[in-house]
Amino acid sequence: MDKVSVILPIYNVSAYLRECLDSVIAQTLKELEIICVNDGSTDDSLDIIQEYAAKDPRIIVVTGPNGGYGKAMNKGLDRATGEYVGIVEPDDYIAPDMYESLYRVAFENDLDFVKSDFYRFSRDEQGQEHLEYVTIDRAAKRRYGQLLNPSVEPDCIRFTMNTWTGIYRRDFLEAFHIRHHETPGASFQDNGFFFQTFIYAKRAMIVNQAYYRNRRDNPNSSVKSKEKVYCMNIEYDFIRDILMQDQVIWERFKYMYWWKKYFCYMFTLDRIGDSFREEYRKRMSREFHRAMQKGELSRDTFTELEWQKIRVLTNNANDEAILPVPDSMVRVFAPFIPRFIKRRILEALSENEAFFSRSRVITRKKAEAKIQAIRSSAPFRLGFCLTFPFRYCVHLFAQIRHFGLLKGIQRTRGAKILFYRDSNPVTELALLQDSAALKLGVLLLLPFGHSFRK
Repeated sequence: MDKVSVILPIYNVSAYLRECLDSVIAQTLKELEIICVNDGSTDDSLDIIQEYAAKDPRIIVVTGPNGGYGKAMNKGLDRATGEYVGIVEPDDYIAPDMYESLYRVAFENDLDFVKSDFYRFSRDEQGQEHLEYVTIDRAAKRRYGQLLNPSVEPDCIRFTMNTWTGIYRRDFLEAFHIRHHETPGASFQDNGFFFQTFIYAKRAMIVNQAYYRNRRDNPNSSVKSKEKVYCMNIEYDFIRDILMQDQVIWERFKYMYWWKKYFCYMFTLDRIGDSFREEYRKRMSREFHRAMQKGELSRDTFTELEWQKIRVLTNNANDEAILPVPDSMVRVFAPFIPRFIKRRILEALSENEAFFSRSRVITRKKAEAKIQAIRSSAPFRLGFCLTFPFRYCVHLFAQIRHFGLLKGIQRTRGAKILFYRDSNPVTELALLQDSAALKLGVLLLLPFGHSFRK
C-alpha cells in the first residue's frame, strides 16, 4: 500500500500544471499514488498529464466531463488506495519534503490528520517570486505540536481554512464518508470538507513548518470571480445540514459555524462585483438576524469589533443600524487612573453622547457627520498622531513575519488598521469609536478641560 495518495483536481490549468506535477513527482517520499482527475479540461491539460503518466507509473489519470471541483475531488477520493490522502491544487506547488515530513508526524502520532503552515505566492512580470508566510494557528495561544481532539474542541475551527496543507488518514475519511459538496465549478467546496474533518477527527496535529505554496496570481481562480455570488451561502447550507444530522455536534459547533460563516461572508462581500453587493448585504443581514433570534450567535465567540459589525448587520434596515457602544475606556484603564481624572472623564462622556452613543439608531448620513466630527476633534487628532507609529510597526511586522519580506502595506487592511477607514460609514464610525487613538486622546485631554470638538 502506498503511504500517501495525492489528488490533483485539474481543469484548464495548463499554464501552471507542469510546475505542479514536477513538485509532486520530486517528493522525497517515493511511496506515492498520484491521482490526476481531469475535469473536462478544454485546454491541453489532459495531454500534459498523459505525457507525465507515460513516464511515471505512479500517476493515475481519471478523466470525464466537467462536473465541478467537488465532483472531481470525490472521484479522486473514491479512487485513492493510500494510507493517507493529500490534495494539491494544480496551479500550486509543494516543497520536496512535504509528504515525507507530514507522513512521519502522522504515523508516529497515529493521527486522523496533520496540517501545516503554508506560503502564499505570486510572481511579478520579471518572474520574481514573492512569498507571504501564513500561519494555520493565528491565535495567541499556539497549539503547534500538540495532540488535538477537534471533535470536542470547537475552537479548532479558528484554524486557517484550507484542505491542501495536510494529509488525512483514508480510513478516517471512509469511516465518516467525508466528501466534497458536488456543486458546479470551483465554488469553495473545500469549506465543507474542512468542517467534516474537524467535527469527526479525534487525533490531529498542526505543525509550524510551511511546505505548501498557494498561488495568488491566477486570474481564473475562484477567489477572483466576481460573478459567483451565492456559492458560499450554498456551501454553508451544506455544512449546516451535516452538523444538524447530530444534535450533539450541532450544539457543540454552532457558535463556531457562525463565526467561520461570518468571515466567509465578509470575504464574499469584498470579492463580488459592486452591482451584487447591496443585495448580498441584505441577504447576509437576514441570515444573521435569524441566527441572532434563534440564539445561534455567541458574543464570546467574536471580538468586540466583530460583534459591533454583527450588531450593525442584524439591525440593519433601510440603511439604519444600531451601533453598540465600544468598551469603556474607564473600565480598561481604571486601575491606573487617579480618581479626579475618572470623575472628569465620566462627566465628559455623559456630556458628549454624540461621540459615545449607547444603542443609538443611526443612518449612513448621520454616521458620516459623526465621522467628520470625530476626525476633526482634538482628542482624536492627538491620539492618532501618538498611536500611528505603533500601529504602523504592528501592521508592517505582520507583513514581513516569517520572512515574507517587504510585501508592502495591503491597501484594504492598511486603511482599516492605520487610518480607521472603511467603505461602509457605519462600520467606519464603529472603528473610530473603538479606536485606541480616540480613547488615548480623551484620556490625555479631558483632565485639562478640553472639548471633544475642535
